[in-house]
Amino acid sequence: MKIAICGMSGFVGSALKVFFEGRGDQVIALSVRNTTSVETIVQQLDGCDVLINLAGANILGRWTQSYKKLLRQSRLETTQKLVEAIGKCDSPPHTLLNASAVGIYDAHHQHDESSNNIGDDFLSQLVQDWEYTAFHAQSELTRVCAMRFGVVYGRGGGAMAKMLPPFKMGLGGKMGDGFQMISWIHLEDLVRAAAFLIDHTEISGVVNFTSPEPISNLEQTKAMGHILNRPTFFDMPSWVVKLVFGEGSTVMLDSKEVYPRVLQEAGFIFNYPTFDSAMEEIAHAQG
Repeated sequence: MKIAICGMSGFVGSALKVFFEGRGDQVIALSVRNTTSVETIVQQLDGCDVLINLAGANILGRWTQSYKKLLRQSRLETTQKLVEAIGKCDSPPHTLLNASAVGIYDAHHQHDESSNNIGDDFLSQLVQDWEYTAFHAQSELTRVCAMRFGVVYGRGGGAMAKMLPPFKMGLGGKMGDGFQMISWIHLEDLVRAAAFLIDHTEISGVVNFTSPEPISNLEQTKAMGHILNRPTFFDMPSWVVKLVFGEGSTVMLDSKEVYPRVLQEAGFIFNYPTFDSAMEEIAHAQG
């Protein structure tokens, strides 16, 4: 297969590249900048079997007005160009896998893909608009899947790269009251799930990319301390997180309890269904 990836230089994109090239697919990097024309994208995209769109500025940060604008532009404008390009291809990709996020859901309910309990904050609105834009590519020739990522854990990058150093120094601890639920996925399972969607053409629409066992921040903290054999006394109160990240603190403090019903009902098997299994792999590999 010929697979185009937009956002291939990132943590997830680089892992997808390695996986698909490893199984013999041709992978091309699709770079979409402010100055990139739709026609230029068409030239690269025409004839590709699959487009995976991961483009978007890092959601972890202090959400100033200018950064919120960047978060929206980097997702919506890029996706809009890709959708327009798909529509102009003579031989468009049969599958668009578009990144999304569990941040669309509210903090007060359990969720699977049928959930209508959507959040009312900036992040939820951003994800709604992102998916709305991506689903415009849906046609008889192209199916669209919105991959709603949980927190992605893996070696050498992502959230774990920020979390591990303080925990290894014995400076780890829970955030806020620790009761917030974290929906997460191991990078290896994310990559395998993307390949699973490509191969299972009967699946379209929203797909939660989360492990079947979400975990509270407190239980996650305890597990990391146990596996790394370090104390976890250095809690970070909510007010400190809010002071550092402002509105962006919702990413760390809001509860998201999300389940991957679509993947599981289609027969996908997680290699790392529990946080302990994922953490053991990451900690062992990190040395």
